[in-house]
Amino acid sequence: MTRPRPVECWLTDMDGVLVHEESAIPGAAEFLAALTEHGRRFLVLTNNSIFTPRDLRARLLASGIDVPEESIWTSALATAQFLDDQRPRGSAFVVGESGLTTALYEVGYTMTERDPDYVVLGETRTYSFEAITKAIRLIEAGARFIATNPDVSGPSQQGTLPATGSVAALITAATGRQPYYIGKPNPLMMRSALNRIDAHSESTVMVGDRMDTDVISGLEAGLRTILVMTGSTRPHQVDQFPYQPTRVVDSVADIVPLVAELRPLDGPS
Repeated sequence: MTRPRPVECWLTDMDGVLVHEESAIPGAAEFLAALTEHGRRFLVLTNNSIFTPRDLRARLLASGIDVPEESIWTSALATAQFLDDQRPRGSAFVVGESGLTTALYEVGYTMTERDPDYVVLGETRTYSFEAITKAIRLIEAGARFIATNPDVSGPSQQGTLPATGSVAALITAATGRQPYYIGKPNPLMMRSALNRIDAHSESTVMVGDRMDTDVISGLEAGLRTILVMTGSTRPHQVDQFPYQPTRVVDSVADIVPLVAELRPLDGPS
């Protein structure tokens, strides 16, 4: 068998790996500082389409974590890139917030309710029945259905919130049309992230906290994967999946020593 290539680039999830809500996870700042110090190319990935990279940079800074805007890759940015590749300068009816609308505007898309090419569903904290009804009617009239990510719920300080996947299921039930999801676990998002930092899948590692999004999308994109135990997937759940990460660690703090070592990552140690 071919020996794995040394790790040169890193992709990492944000929530559950670097932060919990507004609080940094111990070791996150040191991990990112090590990446910068040793010249490792990296991106912070998130399925959250609410915020722009500038917004997310400010949120991370408030937690004591310094990430440049250009090192943040969201499902909104991946969605905009996908639509620009598919139908340049097209039109869309958007159910979402500034992270999504800004990304689409920046690739030249027009936001409209009149015969749009696409209905694009993202995450928002204020889903409108009127907007969902409009989306349903436009899809019935022929608009193509895109969703930024399949997450059915998300956390908040008050408890669980419905997320993009839940609202997409509602629209599907009404229209019979399934959306095309762009964000994790679609490996398309991983491929777009790799291209953004000119990285090769065989020399890149994905760090995540969820087996059903982070690990599987990394695996399907040909990356090695590290699962941290500070987020969604619990230790007793790991063996229940038919696929496994390259390595399981307690937290991102355990990865800091690996950044300096330009060597292969080949399983548990």
